[in-house]
Amino acid sequence: MNGVTLSGADGATTANVGASETRESADSRLARRRTARATGLWYLALAITGGIGFLLIRPRIYVDGDPAATLANLVERGGLARAGLVLELGLVVTQALAAVWFYKLFRSANSTAAWALAVFGMVNAVAVMASAGFMATALTVSTDIALAPGGDAAATVQLMYQLSSNSWGVGSLFFGLWLIPMGYIATGSGLMPKWLGRILVVGGVGYVLSAFVNYGFADAPTWLRDALPLPATLGEFWMIFYLLTKGVRSSEQPILGNQ
Repeated sequence: MNGVTLSGADGATTANVGASETRESADSRLARRRTARATGLWYLALAITGGIGFLLIRPRIYVDGDPAATLANLVERGGLARAGLVLELGLVVTQALAAVWFYKLFRSANSTAAWALAVFGMVNAVAVMASAGFMATALTVSTDIALAPGGDAAATVQLMYQLSSNSWGVGSLFFGLWLIPMGYIATGSGLMPKWLGRILVVGGVGYVLSAFVNYGFADAPTWLRDALPLPATLGEFWMIFYLLTKGVRSSEQPILGNQ
């Protein structure tokens, strides 16, 4: 009788342990999906702030090669210029938080690649922060011309916006670099479609190359400059859509060489 009793107790204990492990596994999967969706929201906010600020508002303020027009736009459209600056600051915040959440999401798949992703994303946030500082200086000068060196407010604000643009251009190196480990993890971990990861890697390489082409080859054809970032754009929007709608797959395959 004692043997039967012990056997039954052992079986109950085993069943309880199994149920506990199942609950922990389900809780872990749920937590990871929540992390994935939070990551997707930060990435979407990054895309919105960057798209509206850099692609829509900046061209209405900064006129390449015409300092007087840039100054006039800052004076006449001061509210719009400040909105662009606020979006630039928003981009800094969302880029930094997206980098942190991507690390949280991917660290169990490959901690080294996840660290690289987070660090490269943070450096890109710093580059955009420098851009925001130049824009803020241009706005300040436009409201107080006495602050301009030599009293030339037009030349000063033009220089500040040119520095801002170059901060974006040089920072694109690290924006490209952050896409490469992101794609590497997506390709090898089983958490996301392999082709999503491959496109992100190609897009990251394209972004890095575009910085060298833009600054090292002044005579490069326009089609090449426009084509290099295209895979990155496709991969980014696919990643955002996947994170928000699917989250991540349940099964994870730790990548060979994970540290």
